[in-house]
Amino acid sequence: MSYNFREIEAKWQKYWAENETFKAVNDSDKPKFYALSMFPYPSGAGLHVGHPLGYIATDIYSRYKRHKGFNVLHPMGYDSFGLPAEQYAIQTGQHPAITTENNIKRYREQLDQLGFSFDWSREVRTSNPQYYKWTQWIFIQLFNSWYNKKSDKAEDISTLISVFEKEGNANVMAACDDDTPKFSAGEWNHFSEKEKQEILLKYRLTYLADIEVNWCPALGTVLANDEIVNGVSERGGHPVIRKKMTQWSMRITAYAQRLLDGLDKIDWPQPLKDSQTNWIGRSEGASVTFNVMNASDAERLPAGQAGSRSDKEVISTPLNHQYRIEVFTTRPDTIFGVSFMTLAPEHDLVAKITTPEQKAAVEAYVEATSKRSERDRMADVKTVSGVFTGAYAEHPFTKEPIPIWIGDYVLASYGTGAVMAVPCGDQRDYDFAKHYNIDIPNIFEGVDISEEAFADKATTIIANSDFLNGLSYKDATKKVIAELEKIGHGVGKVNYRLRDAVFSRQRYWGEPFPVYYVDGMPQMIDLEHLPLELPEVEKYLPTETGEPPLGNATNWAWNIEQCTVVNNQLIDHKTVFPLELNTMPGWAGSSQYFNRYMDPRNDEAIFSKEAIDYWQDVDLYIGGSEHATGHLLYSRFWQKFMFDRGYVPKDEYAQKLINQGMITGTSAFIYKDLDSNKVYSKGLKEGKNVIPIHADVSLVNASDELDVEAFKKWQPEYQDAEFILEDGKYIVGREVEKMSKSKYNVVNPDAICEEYGADSLRLYEMFLGPLEQSKPWNTAGITGVYSFLKKLWKLYSVYIDGSQSGVEAEPTAENLKTLHKTIKKVEEDIENFSFNTSVSTFMICVNELTAQKCTSKAILEPLAILVSPYAPHIAEELWERLGHTESIAEAPFPKFEEKYLVESSKEYPISFNGKVRFKLEFPLDMDKGEIEAAVLAHEKTIDQLQGRSPKRIIVVPGRIVNIVE
Repeated sequence: MSYNFREIEAKWQKYWAENETFKAVNDSDKPKFYALSMFPYPSGAGLHVGHPLGYIATDIYSRYKRHKGFNVLHPMGYDSFGLPAEQYAIQTGQHPAITTENNIKRYREQLDQLGFSFDWSREVRTSNPQYYKWTQWIFIQLFNSWYNKKSDKAEDISTLISVFEKEGNANVMAACDDDTPKFSAGEWNHFSEKEKQEILLKYRLTYLADIEVNWCPALGTVLANDEIVNGVSERGGHPVIRKKMTQWSMRITAYAQRLLDGLDKIDWPQPLKDSQTNWIGRSEGASVTFNVMNASDAERLPAGQAGSRSDKEVISTPLNHQYRIEVFTTRPDTIFGVSFMTLAPEHDLVAKITTPEQKAAVEAYVEATSKRSERDRMADVKTVSGVFTGAYAEHPFTKEPIPIWIGDYVLASYGTGAVMAVPCGDQRDYDFAKHYNIDIPNIFEGVDISEEAFADKATTIIANSDFLNGLSYKDATKKVIAELEKIGHGVGKVNYRLRDAVFSRQRYWGEPFPVYYVDGMPQMIDLEHLPLELPEVEKYLPTETGEPPLGNATNWAWNIEQCTVVNNQLIDHKTVFPLELNTMPGWAGSSQYFNRYMDPRNDEAIFSKEAIDYWQDVDLYIGGSEHATGHLLYSRFWQKFMFDRGYVPKDEYAQKLINQGMITGTSAFIYKDLDSNKVYSKGLKEGKNVIPIHADVSLVNASDELDVEAFKKWQPEYQDAEFILEDGKYIVGREVEKMSKSKYNVVNPDAICEEYGADSLRLYEMFLGPLEQSKPWNTAGITGVYSFLKKLWKLYSVYIDGSQSGVEAEPTAENLKTLHKTIKKVEEDIENFSFNTSVSTFMICVNELTAQKCTSKAILEPLAILVSPYAPHIAEELWERLGHTESIAEAPFPKFEEKYLVESSKEYPISFNGKVRFKLEFPLDMDKGEIEAAVLAHEKTIDQLQGRSPKRIIVVPGRIVNIVE
């Protein structure tokens, strides 16, 4: 009977679904194991063969843990809110819910086809109102919380109000806005309700603020930094500008140090930890404030001469204490080397301090900078670009004037958006000063500051000043900070690069905020009235007045008496109020999904105490490293908040994380001539002005020949192009790249499953190489694992054909040795996530057992269990053919026994005068005399000697026997 994988795989997929084979329970005597794969965004294109790599690895480990006696939670769901569905809705008018539902059906078909052991009874979808009800609930908890620096955790906002009522905020140590005013208890108690709410917004963990954001006019929404590539939107390639908007933000900065410290407690990849560490960016130094001097335009020097020591003689105007510039520096000891100051173009003070003469130049520069993303500005280390504001600051110690410039190398979102420029301590400051002819302080005369080691030289140079007089770096730093604190111009400080997370998106297809506005102040909708569901809208673009898409809804107002959504025309600001028009970002739904899986059908709470106490946290999480500073950072933040408020038992949600490598594809390219309508074959492109254009790999054969007519149908703009052939064929170029729909190099798993089966695909993806490494896909290579599965099937032939003749066969020593070395290796491989070497081990095992003509059930039963995590369909079928009526999924994992690998005998090469003539096997406990006697008595020895007596016999126990004639 041949190996009919189509019939076998369909049979067992149906069996698993009908019997809920992989359903986990929330209370069990078994130890728990929670295995999680990052849930996918269901795109219209479905899965390609690169997507299942991590799912297969998680599935292998989940199945292995079931064999080991664990109660395994292995859920799956969909991150189903997102911009692609909304963009499709804009283009076609089809509701994103319909598109998303269709895409999910497609994903489910493909996932089921691959035989994953998911507990589908726990499926979640972030766009399902019964799911995002709890995302809205978490938002409300954040809104009603503040961060107490004394207790180092989040607390209910009521505890802060209680402090305000009794003693004001003078002694409150909290994470709050920098401009939070000081007030007494008496003042607080006399504030109006609105004034109190405005103050509380400066403390809440989610709050409204006017902040610089990445605005994409074409998409009509704010984008996160990781949604921008090369200055344009990742989705659609549209321009992105910097713009100030009122947005909801999350006070993640309150958790910066705990997010850093927590990395020491979790088994996550070091490169990922490094990414988060760098993103958080902890640095120690000082906060220094510089007073801005009054403008005296007639007395100002030209910008090119600004900063020369003669300035102090020219500028003698009094200080304007209205404006102060705060900078953070890790090198306060270099303060005497400050030559100028640079503000970010977006800095709030730019418009206020710029002189009339510089206004036009400054505004033009600010406009140009707004079109560059922060990521581009950070990456551009070579360009020197800036404009003088015409204003000056006063040095806190020397009282000398310091010219104030703006430059796009300073970011408003990093530090304070201002830097004190010290040319001796920073290459960019030095380049800037030289480019704009800003004089460098005389303190540096005679020192070669053109060398690269500026930072190393800085301490030596600055220490030569009278103030610091040769102090070491540490002592100089301490002295400067102490003196700054004395004169009220600074304080020692720990700073973080991490900024509070923008939590608003001007989109339709996202979680609605459970917020309505009374007198302009946000109010939360009570839990009992959640979820606040997305309204219907006629179009998904922003309104004509620039409001987000929810501004198109006609029923989007909140009646506080009926506690329901009503028509906008009923808004009277007495009982009916406007609802928030923004929606939450994509990461909202993924920041607690792992906890919701523990109890996903609970309508009364995000999860029950019993469920969270049982499952605790994720034991194994597998997903992509591209989420290091997005989902994986935000979700840690939310978990720590949930821990602070007593909702979860642990402040880190995943003990172990593995980043799977990507599967790359071999892209195909045509070569379009830029000067004509010709397309050159690969071998003819040299010397031509051509650009490579991706071609769909499905239109290219194994010999790299393009089906030109099919290509023209696929890309009609090439219908009239002249394809220049070589030897009558168009040969494409090839390059290994990330497998991606945009590169047209994807391979559909459906076609692989149809031709070779899901078990072949699963084995092959593991066989390609180590899980964490990238590896190229080559469909031709799958035939090897397919052949192996057919050999495996044939090994069980006596059970498959019904003869059962091997049931009583006793396993031989060779059989047991092969089995137990396989058990040992496979168990080690799974525990170490070395799945690729397990596949090789299976192949060796089956070859050896085939050569041994093994039919023993005592060998073949445990072998089927070993194979089951990797190739579950064929393993289930073989298990049934062996006579079992229950699924193999719960069968105990075979136990390795060392005794079967212990050698009891040794094969000796028998040499005559140093030449090996034959081999003999003897027990290891035979002594030299016994071995010598046995060799001499053997018929092959007698035949070799032909009656001659050997001169000497050399026996090396465990190694050789040499007969010297």
